[in-house]
Amino acid sequence: MSVKTQAARKLVVGMGNEWRGDDGVGLLVARRLRARALAGVTVCEVRDDPTRLLEAWANGDLVYLIDAVSSGREPGTVRRWDVPTDSLDEKVFRLSTHGATVADAVELARVLKGLPPRLVIFGIEGKCFRMGCGVSPKVQRGAEQIADRIERELREAAAAETMSLR
Repeated sequence: MSVKTQAARKLVVGMGNEWRGDDGVGLLVARRLRARALAGVTVCEVRDDPTRLLEAWANGDLVYLIDAVSSGREPGTVRRWDVPTDSLDEKVFRLSTHGATVADAVELARVLKGLPPRLVIFGIEGKCFRMGCGVSPKVQRGAEQIADRIERELREAAAAETMSLR
């Protein structure tokens, strides 16, 4: 008799503030992926305090988090981190309208043993973070690139999971 394991819970979490220009890019990616209606994937948005991420990813086995970053690179540049394998550069995630950043939330979750088994963070380099300036064209292109990549990775994970459940 074979033992079948439960399917992994897959989450996509968009982080940001849609009223502060490129800071809304995480929400944009989340909305694009929600519109694609990927089977077995839950999509949510966190618009305020990054420590709320701990709640958002609490039930996830495979979590994709998307947020704007600011490191001085070309706007629209996409970066990827596999947590806990890759360390997060706190300076890259310094943008926050609150005292905490995404890097702070990850470290808090690590201390509280609340990190999901697999957490992948995509950061998109922003250009304009002023109120009302909208997501810039280069950052929008980065958002589409990330949405496509996450969809591809989720489909590959689902196919691998299907094979292991047999």
